[in-house]
Amino acid sequence: MELGWETKAVAAAAVLAVLWIGESCFPFYAGFIGKFKERLRHDAKNLAFGLVNAALFVLLFSAALAAVSTWTAGRGFGLVHLVAWPPGVEILLLFVLFDIWMYVWHRANHAVNFLWRFHRMHHSDPNMNTSTALRFHPGEMLLSASARLAVLPLLGMTLWNLALYEAIMLPVIFFHHSNLRLPRRLDRGLLAVVVTPAMHRVHHSRRRPETNSNYGSVFPYWDVLARSFRLRKDAHTIDLGLDGTDSQAWQSAAGMLQTPLRSLRN
Repeated sequence: MELGWETKAVAAAAVLAVLWIGESCFPFYAGFIGKFKERLRHDAKNLAFGLVNAALFVLLFSAALAAVSTWTAGRGFGLVHLVAWPPGVEILLLFVLFDIWMYVWHRANHAVNFLWRFHRMHHSDPNMNTSTALRFHPGEMLLSASARLAVLPLLGMTLWNLALYEAIMLPVIFFHHSNLRLPRRLDRGLLAVVVTPAMHRVHHSRRRPETNSNYGSVFPYWDVLARSFRLRKDAHTIDLGLDGTDSQAWQSAAGMLQTPLRSLRN
């Protein structure tokens, strides 16, 4: 059973398209209503960064990750191999452990200034929607991929396990970044299983205590356990974006690339 990068790319594109249409018909925030061309420019810019990051990942890290995966599998190395789990349990355990790692990594991107300088490009989007899930600085992607070269063997995770995780994670992060208006009960029901738009919108608030919350990628449980979970009943009033980054100097493609090098003045 193989989960190729091409299969994941097609599936991710399909989910992205469905959510894009959904948030066009049922938007939560009204920022782009009547501004179709402005929305297209916004989304095209975010999509371009997503494509560049994907190409960099494949070109620079796919071979290294495959080599690490082969080495890990051949030696039975890693935390998960300390116990002889049934195959299905091992797959689920690795999924959970890697999602915990994603929580830790995301939280570190907010706590460590060097990492935050890259990550804040993602938070500088004042019109968060599905495309924002692709808006990451290439430097952040390279740092994240480099960290994975160490994390995968430590956990005992193979490339197949990583592909499975990402095949589920990508639709979830597209979903919780989306501007899709959901009935509150439906959002709360889904929150028992995955991170939802209501939860992640708080994370993209300009208020720093809210920005520094809700770090989960797939599961919301780690935020609950670590006491970083927040919800807002008045989600329509959340001011999205990052103070000091609303000018064209920050929001242009060139400005976004320079984000780690620039001083942020609130």
